[in-house]
Amino acid sequence: MLKINFMSTLFVGIDVSSKSNVVYAMDFHKNRYISSAFSNNQPGAEELADIILGCLKKHPDLTTVVAALESTSVYSIHIANFLSTCEALMPYKPYVFCLNPKMTANYRKAFIGMSKTDPLDAFIISDFARAGCIECEPWRGSQYLALKRLTRHRLHLAECITREKTYMVSNLYLKFSELQLLQDDEQPFSNLYGATASALLTEYMSVQDIIDAPEEELLRFLAEKSRSRIPDLSRTSELLKKAARDSYRLDKCMYEPINVSLASSFNCIEAYRKEIKAIDKAILKAIQGMSPNALTILQSIPGIGPVWAAGMIAEIGNIAAFHSSDALAKYAGLTWRRNDSGDFEAEDTPITKAGNTYLRYYLGEAANSVRRHIPEYRDYYARKYAEVPKHQHKRALALTSRKLVRLVFGLLAKNQLYTGELLDAELNRNPN
Repeated sequence: MLKINFMSTLFVGIDVSSKSNVVYAMDFHKNRYISSAFSNNQPGAEELADIILGCLKKHPDLTTVVAALESTSVYSIHIANFLSTCEALMPYKPYVFCLNPKMTANYRKAFIGMSKTDPLDAFIISDFARAGCIECEPWRGSQYLALKRLTRHRLHLAECITREKTYMVSNLYLKFSELQLLQDDEQPFSNLYGATASALLTEYMSVQDIIDAPEEELLRFLAEKSRSRIPDLSRTSELLKKAARDSYRLDKCMYEPINVSLASSFNCIEAYRKEIKAIDKAILKAIQGMSPNALTILQSIPGIGPVWAAGMIAEIGNIAAFHSSDALAKYAGLTWRRNDSGDFEAEDTPITKAGNTYLRYYLGEAANSVRRHIPEYRDYYARKYAEVPKHQHKRALALTSRKLVRLVFGLLAKNQLYTGELLDAELNRNPN
């Protein structure tokens, strides 16, 4: 909780929208000072700052400003940045907080029968701050915002690739029905969406063309497209021809439309991959100028590479903002609600998920990788997996992610690299 003198603080609640910011300001005794709307742009923000400054000068007993607003997509970023860095307000030590909308929504329930309007929303946010309910850290400015935009955009591109691959499955089945159904030992390609598979599926009009192709021609084609990276060309050619013979034959009128669709999908995937490489370079450049130690520390954990490490750093920011691993887990939404009454205690306790979705995703992916590299985490995952008859993987992975939070927090807080000894100490403190 923020340590300030509440009696001498002006509490400013801002209900943010794309076009306007509705503001309500009060003191600790609920005396109203501001109740107005301002445009959500630079002139509107400057007008708001002038009014706040005039109010503070008129009432010298108010020496501190606490501005609270809900985290409303990108619309709250500019006004939060402006108020936290406004030079005119600096003598009054402005604190700006971006709140989880669920917190203020639950706080509103205490006002029975209250209507829902923008001015009343601003009042609720202001009173939420006045009541001392804010537990998050103040707005940290744009220091980690740039890195966050890069890591989130990289995730967006990765999801685009997954979506495109899922979409093209139907066309792939129509063109070469047997290829994607083969098991690993019968699959000619290690990657169905790689350069060699892409060339084969787009340059040969039908599976019959693959069957009719001379052996030497097909071998040369595979060697050229794979840049001689296929260890056994003869076996690959044999598997391809067998899969082609077992596949359905398309009508000739569908050859060109299917080929055009597949070529378009492959081009999209390749374009996304090139953009991801460019984003990776930008992420590395941004993080090297901000927190290279944190990147090195997280990458020292077996199984965590630059992608998961950069994503966690972007969402966590400065580890000093969290007083414990429990606070970090709560921020990520890796907490569980207890449900008991009297002698009853529910066995099924769902995860809250009321936290940073992106951080929870990165921690989950990192935990899934770490358990393959660290025996202690692998055993912990297996033990949790075997405890329940349903939702085994999701539950075990969530608990492993929660366990990883303790390790991540410990390493970053102590500013030291991963060692087996540190892991043993962490396991001793948390035997379950």
